[in-house]
Amino acid sequence: MANVKFYKPEEQVPLELHKVRVVQKLFLLPVEERVQKMVEAGNNTFLLQNKDVFMDMLTDSGVNAMSDNQIASMMIADDSYAGSETCNRLLAALEETFGTKYFLPAHQGRACENILAEAFVKPGTFTLMNYHFTTTKAHITRVGGSVIELVKSAGLEPVNDDPFKGDFDIPRLEQVIKDLDPKNVAFVRIEAGTNLIGGQPVSLQNMLEVAEVCKKNGILSILDASLLQDNMYFMKMREPMCKDMSIKDIMHKLADTMDIVYFSARKLGFARGGVIISNNEDLILKMKEFVPLYEGFLTYGGMEVRSMEAIAVGLRETLDMDIISQGPIFIEHLVNELDSYGVPMIKPAGGLGAHINAGAFLPHLSHADYPAAALGAALYIAGGIRGMERGTMSEQRNPDGSERYSELELLRLAVPRRVFTLSQLKYCADRVKWLFDNRDLIGALKWENEPAVLRFFFGRMQPVDDWQLKLAQKFRADFGDSL
Repeated sequence: MANVKFYKPEEQVPLELHKVRVVQKLFLLPVEERVQKMVEAGNNTFLLQNKDVFMDMLTDSGVNAMSDNQIASMMIADDSYAGSETCNRLLAALEETFGTKYFLPAHQGRACENILAEAFVKPGTFTLMNYHFTTTKAHITRVGGSVIELVKSAGLEPVNDDPFKGDFDIPRLEQVIKDLDPKNVAFVRIEAGTNLIGGQPVSLQNMLEVAEVCKKNGILSILDASLLQDNMYFMKMREPMCKDMSIKDIMHKLADTMDIVYFSARKLGFARGGVIISNNEDLILKMKEFVPLYEGFLTYGGMEVRSMEAIAVGLRETLDMDIISQGPIFIEHLVNELDSYGVPMIKPAGGLGAHINAGAFLPHLSHADYPAAALGAALYIAGGIRGMERGTMSEQRNPDGSERYSELELLRLAVPRRVFTLSQLKYCADRVKWLFDNRDLIGALKWENEPAVLRFFFGRMQPVDDWQLKLAQKFRADFGDSL
């Protein structure tokens, strides 16, 4: 990775290792209009219209800036329904980067999860994972399975010096398998970059140990590699055993060790699609029938062929440390700046985005007040910035209808790769700081329309009082006629 030091150390900042060649105009609405747009969106940042958003930090899924080579590759796409050369080129890229023999396409990551659930999860079985992801859990419970989370205790501590807070607790994993009986475990899933606890990475050593436990007990090991790009950066920077390994070495080692690897190419590959890979033909055959049933023919699986070409290029670019470093170093810069302002952050900085500890930011609100969702609404009002709630709103209710409170109440500020400038990140930090200084004005939210499944995507909430109007009034008092 390029090491660039500034002559004046006090001016040291992350350096973009790319140049911008296409731009998109942004709009920043007045604060009064932002309040109205938040009301229209039911206090759910997912329901905001992008034209009304200044900085879209909702996600990095499918919104990363593609490289010039990716865009160029889209022009040679072969849209033949069968025997497509585009499919062959993607397969070749997967073989080069992961070293795998077999590949199944799907339209995106959650489609891969659906296939895995249909193929391997039976009613009454258990899926063990370091930590769940929303759609993963929904697919597993939909077919009658249950999820057990086995992340080590450091993973649930907002601030902890552990460099790999996403690691499995191996003794607990072994004990749970023993208690359940291996035949009742559908599979063990490793999420390489734990989304819901701050994008915290998993060490290579821990993944290898999990795979060994699975092998010993005759249980499938499955790697969700959607956030593997950031995770590999942390392996290279924080894990001694990876120091002298290339990115390709790490990817091949993981694919050789795991029974199945899948990922959302909206993240890994910087395009739009989903991929399941394995070196085990029997497992591929067990999943294969679900691709034409749910996705499309085996040459495209619901993906648009131009995206498949871009994924092939994006995977090869993932082997470049100068490329995969860009997300983590800018996220770390934002986390450090907010931390210096006193804003409670998840530390150390992980992948995907900067994560604000909304529970500590708003200690006057309980889990039942949905503090992460309230903070998300408040940040849009304060700066036209759209983050994503990663707290209780993102959970699903218990079978008896009671609320399942999340272990952490987080507001994620995703940093899509090669999208924002440093000045925009500094604007974000400034507006979060102002909000932190005025946090007592932020009140609770309550459900107005609550869907039964994945409610955070399209549910609607409302404030319990007029706190949003008071927040806008304070903004106007402090900033005058500024946007």
